[in-house]
Amino acid sequence: MEETRSFPREEGLDNTLNVLKEGYLYITNRAIGFQSNLFETRLLGEKAICMRGEEAAQLFYDNKKFVREGAAPKRVLKTLFGENGVQTLDGEEHHHRKAMFMSLMSREGLQKIREITSKHWGLAVGRWETKKEIEIYEESQELLCRIACEWAGVPLAIDEVKEKSEWLGAMIEATAAIGVAHMKGKRARSKAEKWITGLVEEVREGKIHPAEDTALYTFSWHRDLTGELLDPETASVEVLNIIRPIVAVSIYVTFTALAVIQQPEEREKLASGDETYLQNFVQEVRRFYPFFPFSGARVKEDFTWQGYEFKKGELTLLDLYGTNHHPDLWDQPEQFRPDRFKDWRGTPFNFIPQGGGDYDTGHRCAGEFITIEIMKESLDYLANKMSYEIPEQDFSYSFNDIPSLPHSNIVLKNVRSK
Repeated sequence: MEETRSFPREEGLDNTLNVLKEGYLYITNRAIGFQSNLFETRLLGEKAICMRGEEAAQLFYDNKKFVREGAAPKRVLKTLFGENGVQTLDGEEHHHRKAMFMSLMSREGLQKIREITSKHWGLAVGRWETKKEIEIYEESQELLCRIACEWAGVPLAIDEVKEKSEWLGAMIEATAAIGVAHMKGKRARSKAEKWITGLVEEVREGKIHPAEDTALYTFSWHRDLTGELLDPETASVEVLNIIRPIVAVSIYVTFTALAVIQQPEEREKLASGDETYLQNFVQEVRRFYPFFPFSGARVKEDFTWQGYEFKKGELTLLDLYGTNHHPDLWDQPEQFRPDRFKDWRGTPFNFIPQGGGDYDTGHRCAGEFITIEIMKESLDYLANKMSYEIPEQDFSYSFNDIPSLPHSNIVLKNVRSK
């Protein structure tokens, strides 16, 4: 019989403020202090188990042991995810809804988003040539909003781009926000859902006709396990679960620009435009820089793992950033080294910037493929297809900001197309 072990336990009645103070490093800091890849704490008024590492990820993404229902705080559903979306589902209902998303991730779909991304980067550089300077984060949000809507089949007029990208950006930036920023994100989601709900209804009424291989068409006509169409509000949440994450790639694009600036030797290797090196560089950006700190689930039924007892309903958090920097998994993890991916033999559980596990049946992000395609094209532009000057600015970023970004948002001057 396996010997029962006690979780290392963080003291305190509630440690939610510590999460807000330490952000991406909260779990890693305690894992190092406890010399353990899992520990117990109290967050949002309840017991929580925090974990990091490959074995922990493999456990966390076992659908027989964990469920997502009730794991995400209401404030996250009201801003980032939306209610009744695929991230909150389990079992056959989740598999069926996830298949809807995965149907868009065909080779043709990925090629299409790469072509759309290239087109819009070229147009953006043309616009930037008329400006003295730009901020990559702000500009890439608008750029990615255009890309996302075109790929998803969502009509977007030129005079709507700024407004809609601001809504989507506010939802992303409200992830861990409190006060005014949270309310801004909540209002933005309400407006965005109303916008997309109207489009879903227009599709069903035959007033607009998106292509059949787009998210707006596919999700508008998707039927659940009972054979019923999704209600328009849920369909809108899922369309936004395509558009919003694409706009969130603006965080990665901004860190990609930072890496190009700070890693001149690595930039030289990009000059050939070799697809393999673009891929390796992008993967290292996704591993190295902070994106999403951790993912949450709840224990499905009581079980014991490595002597630790997990009780039904317990909140459990997996450290995504910490796993991507775990010294047992990565050689010199705090160094930026794209070549580490040259002959990399990874698993679905040791490289998890956008979640882990299986794409089709698990909770790994369905949009990971399109994220990589967008980032490769963006990198090619930042490294090879445009010239610019880099003014003095603050390139540092804080791990207690969620999402984290370079403090200057990366300012470029005198942008020109090559």
